Amino acid sequence: QVQLVESGGGLVQAGGSLRLSCTASGRTLSSYIMGWFRQAPGKEREFVAWINWSGRITSYTDSVKARFTISRDNAKNTVYLQMNSLKPEDTAVYYCAAANRPTATSASYDYWGQGTQVTVSS
Repeated sequence: QVQLVESGGGLVQAGGSLRLSCTASGRTLSSYIMGWFRQAPGKEREFVAWINWSGRITSYTDSVKARFTISRDNAKNTVYLQMNSLKPEDTAVYYCAAANRPTATSASYDYWGQGTQVTVSS
């Protein structure tokens, strides 16, 4: 069993930056693919990014490429999402999740955090 806790959300102006963290307990994160997803009000949860076990391979949804960076520190059992050039449309609850294989499909992720709110004002 893996428990995931996100932090780092908040209110930021458009063009600003935030760094989200996701810390695990229960098992080592190095065993899992880690992903970030987000859900805006009235919308379905959508894929943002995933990172492989070593951190050398990543994948992003098109709308965040060149603005967001996913990374991991297995020694700290933590995954990060650096978000730059934020836009109002990035406003959502952001979730980290753990899976056994690289995938952008939320149903394939076995463990989820409780989410952290990111609000970008215009």
